[in-house]
Amino acid sequence: MAASVGLDAVSAATLADELLAQGESLLFAWRHVIVQLLDDYTHDLARAGATAASQRFTREPPPTSSAEVDAALAALAEHLARRDSWELPARARKPGRDSPKWWFVTPLREMHATALQESPPSFRTRGIFITAGALSRV
Repeated sequence: MAASVGLDAVSAATLADELLAQGESLLFAWRHVIVQLLDDYTHDLARAGATAASQRFTREPPPTSSAEVDAALAALAEHLARRDSWELPARARKPGRDSPKWWFVTPLREMHATALQESPPSFRTRGIFITAGALSRV
């Protein structure tokens, strides 16, 4: 069953690029694109299982104007594939899907050390640092 409502990786990349072009911050893109994609995936996972949910990551997202967004999308796909036992598309490991400079998603500098420790490996290896709660959904 293909995902039909909400974001997939392609539409997330496109939306993030549009938001950034309008002057929105990377944090805004994280909150309104990456987290929304995670929410849509989580909904599919609960409703129809991992195979259906993984369809949100089937098509390759186009490169955006932000290496951080590109890295976050690849990291999210890898993290979810590992966690939920579905095959990660090889393209998620392609060169260019990492951030040349570290991105701490939280703007709170006092949380950066925590993010260094708590970031899942798929994020950390791509230069994206998040706290454990960043991927927690209710």
